[in-house]
Amino acid sequence: MASMDPDPARVPGLEPGGGVRPGDTPPDTPQTSGLSASEPATRHHFPIPGIVAIIAGVLLVAVFLIAAVTTVVLQF
Repeated sequence: MASMDPDPARVPGLEPGGGVRPGDTPPDTPQTSGLSASEPATRHHFPIPGIVAIIAGVLLVAVFLIAAVTTVVLQF
């Protein structure tokens, strides 16, 4: 069975002992870990539709609680 590793004697650029000459290796790849565009400014306040939705939800829960309590009280 043949080995998949190349023969070191036939690989170009290798020095005796298996090292490579300076300049024979490709340069390091550039880092791309930064942002390419600036982040949009965030708002520091809660949106009006969110406030309206919370108020509507609280009112809806209150109506259902009042209806449930009224139903229970009127049955006795």
